[in-house]
Amino acid sequence: MAPLTTFLLVTLILIFLILYRRNSKEGVYKFIVRQSKSIYDKYAPFSYKVIREKVKDLGQDFTPRQYIVQIVAFGAGAGVISYLYFYNLIICIVYIIIAISTIPYLSYLRCKRVYSEFLFEQIQVYTTNTIMEFATTQSFVKSLEGVYESGVLEDPVKADVKVMLDLAMQNGSIDESLSYMNNKYDYYMVRNMHQLFLQITNEGSKDASGPLENMSLDIDQLVEGVYRDRMDRAAFHKKFLQFGIVLYLMIMLVQMMVGVDSYIKLLENVLVQILLHVVVMLNTFFILSGEKYYNENVGEE
Repeated sequence: MAPLTTFLLVTLILIFLILYRRNSKEGVYKFIVRQSKSIYDKYAPFSYKVIREKVKDLGQDFTPRQYIVQIVAFGAGAGVISYLYFYNLIICIVYIIIAISTIPYLSYLRCKRVYSEFLFEQIQVYTTNTIMEFATTQSFVKSLEGVYESGVLEDPVKADVKVMLDLAMQNGSIDESLSYMNNKYDYYMVRNMHQLFLQITNEGSKDASGPLENMSLDIDQLVEGVYRDRMDRAAFHKKFLQFGIVLYLMIMLVQMMVGVDSYIKLLENVLVQILLHVVVMLNTFFILSGEKYYNENVGEE
């Protein structure tokens, strides 16, 4: 086991030295960042690229330095935990690699959450301002024009409002425009607002101030509920991660009960090692599932 471990360490050092020699002018750090970006641009899904670009525009994307800190933290954490479980350097290296490889997935989940929150805020702005404009103009198309030209919206919602205007001009009615927006943004407040405007337009109601005011109140209550849910999720997420780390470190309690020497002897049994791998994988799956739950469907109703 020892010669193999030494061979792996020497191989890693040689790879680092080769990279350093070949890229000494730009530095290994910049080389790694450039290569990672190249791989991302080549293989990342188009939808994720669009989302990540928007997250960058919002100034909420991690910097390369922050990603490096993540890599170090994940690698160190995985190294310490796996060594406490198996007291084996090779297994430790394997788990470090696996832990670091989850960072792109976690980044993907985080970008989806940020983008989802951004979209919800934009939809809130769209519905609230359209109702305000309609109260003055009594025309859905003119309301859309006012919201579009006011500069309160950002792409992609702003671009979709322009599509709605173009459809209304082409068809001479708002039906297709509403259907387009309802399909694009499946939010409760969007569908209800559009349904209200459709009824007012078709029935020719002269006084729509009451229904519009009620709709505004409904939107305010819905938004308040969504933001409260975000705060609750954030608090739960922090406690969840703490609980997950404690689950990993339960192995220390086992070693205190049986003794470290006795525990190391138990590791000679293949079945014990398999059981420990299963425990680590189950804990990891539990944490990743929690991260998926925390980051998905945020900002939706």
